[in-house]
Amino acid sequence: MIATDTQNYSRDAYSTMTSIIRGFKRTCPHCGNGNVFNGYLKVQDCSNCSAPTSEIRADDMPPYITIFIVGHIIVPLLVVVEATYKPELWMQMAFWPTATLLLTLLFLPYIKGGVLGLMWHLKLKGVEQR
Repeated sequence: MIATDTQNYSRDAYSTMTSIIRGFKRTCPHCGNGNVFNGYLKVQDCSNCSAPTSEIRADDMPPYITIFIVGHIIVPLLVVVEATYKPELWMQMAFWPTATLLLTLLFLPYIKGGVLGLMWHLKLKGVEQR
């Protein structure tokens, strides 16, 4: 793969939020049209403008944000359902882990796209040192 200089892609034409929203839609944070995902979570260069998004490593932040969001959805629902309906333990053990897994798998690629958009706009590659 030939590395492309990210400095040639100006971020002045759009805001940080625009870049995040484009990434959240799983499209290129630069042009908003091209596809930057090859499969479920694999990042590739933009298929439209060839922006070098495959160089960005958004390894840890998307799972952390996903866990935070899913936890804030599942735990209140679990407490309300337990307090209101008092379902059997086997029903809860079947439903809540399944719901947690499905929500996590649903949210993760979109959150990774949003993080990718943020990192693109801030010109981060994920390998910066202190």
